[in-house]
Amino acid sequence: MSSYTIKPLDDTPQICRALGELLVETVANGGSVSFMHPLPLDEACSFWKDSLGAAARGERIVLGAFDGETLIGTVTLLLKLPPNQPHRAEIAKMMTRLSHRNRGVATALMRAAEQLAIDHGRTLLVLDTAEEDGAAPLYERLGFRLTGIIPDYALKPHGGLTGTLIYWKKIGAA
Repeated sequence: MSSYTIKPLDDTPQICRALGELLVETVANGGSVSFMHPLPLDEACSFWKDSLGAAARGERIVLGAFDGETLIGTVTLLLKLPPNQPHRAEIAKMMTRLSHRNRGVATALMRAAEQLAIDHGRTLLVLDTAEEDGAAPLYERLGFRLTGIIPDYALKPHGGLTGTLIYWKKIGAA
């Protein structure tokens, strides 16, 4: 496993474009991350600009994994949740470049996100992933427990419905 630099991302034109390109690549290759194919780059960049704006307000943390200067993966830790859920955070938009899959990038991103959740006083992480071609094996290796499956939850990027798997993990001190 190689080592990668993992760090929170700021709203710069270069970072927004790199995130946009990663999102377009992910969707084009069937990644179920809320968008449909074909995804225009300007729409992907707009999404990330909004997301990084929320990060600047402390509502989330967008992490990036870098191989040298190249952004090769990302995950978002959602922190702004309803008032009755201050103890939890949610994992969203886990993506790794095709060229860097199965090299430990996603594991490193998930471990960093979990530590940040703990640092923010969270004791529960939740996430969902597509039933078909999702990252369930990764999440299970990292200790997440399956709660259940919601059938026909979302459209796949190239059409057709897929279910979603709902996972959770206790973290930090209870």
